[in-house]
Amino acid sequence: MAGRQLDTLVFSHDLYKQTRRAWEFKATTLAEAQAWQSKVRVGLARLCGGFPRDKCALEPEVLASVDLPGYTRHTVLFQSRENLTVYAYLLIPDGYQAPGPAVICLPGHGRGADDIVGIADDGTLRTTYGGYQNDFALQCVHNGMAALAVEQLGFGHRRDEAAREQGAGASSCQPAAGAALLVGQTMVGWRVWDVIRAVDYLETRPEIDPQRIACCGISGGGTITFFAACLEPRLKAAYTSGYYNTFRDSIFSLAHCMDNYVPGLLRYAEMYDLVGLIAPRLFFVESGTRDSIFPVEATRYAFSKAREVYHVFSAEDQLGVDIFEGEHSFHGVKGMQFLRERL
Repeated sequence: MAGRQLDTLVFSHDLYKQTRRAWEFKATTLAEAQAWQSKVRVGLARLCGGFPRDKCALEPEVLASVDLPGYTRHTVLFQSRENLTVYAYLLIPDGYQAPGPAVICLPGHGRGADDIVGIADDGTLRTTYGGYQNDFALQCVHNGMAALAVEQLGFGHRRDEAAREQGAGASSCQPAAGAALLVGQTMVGWRVWDVIRAVDYLETRPEIDPQRIACCGISGGGTITFFAACLEPRLKAAYTSGYYNTFRDSIFSLAHCMDNYVPGLLRYAEMYDLVGLIAPRLFFVESGTRDSIFPVEATRYAFSKAREVYHVFSAEDQLGVDIFEGEHSFHGVKGMQFLRERL
């Protein structure tokens, strides 16, 4: 067997070493960095499958409003595309000084938006933060920010009938992400477009300051937070939990849902190259020391590369990081302080 190779991971890593990234961030001046951004943002949108040429009417609708301890929860609908509706919860804190800051909150795999606004499996309201996502939309509210908890495609209220029959935690991520690939698009692109339309929606709300809109998510929600911040400059801040890493050490090497993948991306950029599309805006990263699917050492390395990118923009002070003791979960301690003070 000498000289033979049967290990798929070793083979993949050999390919990684041989791949030259066409969009590697090599800028050394602000002018070079801005020229790089103009080229790469267009290219990344194309790799994600592209976006609709025209925006359809939002047709916003408030289905219900309920006063809860410390905030009001509005259940809202708006159109992302002519044939696709977004379901979301808009949470407005009591005593909110309008126009004020808002955070678009994107759940990871699980029960969807209900699981980040404190709604338990049986429909009752949790009295303490729960689950690996720790009700981070409520954490935003308790820190004085409005939160728009968007139901991501494939989860909760926006999944197919087969997933609904399997129970509250089942998703339709895999078939939907596969369908996107078969038509030359991606689930990343579909979900990012929902975030773009969520920004449009928040801009129609008089309570919200359109200059103070952020995005936050964990795991699969962190994926879309990252790509949305790369592709939507109106987002002032991005807060990723349990996601920011290297592609090599996470989705390239470990089993992940198909909704994470953008075909051909590593021919162009590593994750830390794409940070150049977020700079010089606010960017916060958190990771658990025992995260088994986004290894913490790769997060540390990728964040050091992000510092190098932000240095070119003279914006290192716009970065924040929290490496906390824990597993793949939303922490929110330093991150919420970062948003509260900066947004």
